[in-house]
Amino acid sequence: MLILLAFIIVFHITSAALLFISTIDNAWWVGDNFSTDVWRMCSTNTSTCMALGDQFREYQSIQAVQATMILSTIFCCVAFLVFILQLFRLKQGERFVLTSIIQLLSCLCVMIAASIYTDRHEELHKSNEYSVDVSEGQYGYSFVLAWIAFAFTLISGVMYLVLRKRK
Repeated sequence: MLILLAFIIVFHITSAALLFISTIDNAWWVGDNFSTDVWRMCSTNTSTCMALGDQFREYQSIQAVQATMILSTIFCCVAFLVFILQLFRLKQGERFVLTSIIQLLSCLCVMIAASIYTDRHEELHKSNEYSVDVSEGQYGYSFVLAWIAFAFTLISGVMYLVLRKRK
């Protein structure tokens, strides 16, 4: 049981790390001379970064992605703390339902963020407000990590739902 518990803790911490990286790092959409995410656009030729603000036509979509990624990260961290508290407070045989619900909320938030970005990426990157042409790019590793974090948080949430506290 101790090995299973260690695996679950490492899996949850990995999920949180993936969420932090995908939320913070500047690689949701990359090209030869630029990289952009939901916070800023950086040009590698001039080594300058520009914050994405309300001057962008699709700023509401960007804000939705920002908010849901932040919520997902917060839910994942809160779920871990609740898991640790429940680990020592629940009686033997009780389920980690609260931890599971919070982790599944994290899963839902990251899915919403990545889905919005997937749906709106054409409109997001055809804006004239960018200092360089970002329409010719592809999804970066932060975007891929967001989808991997979705899978990890989903699996983690289901694991907590079926996990029973044993000796």
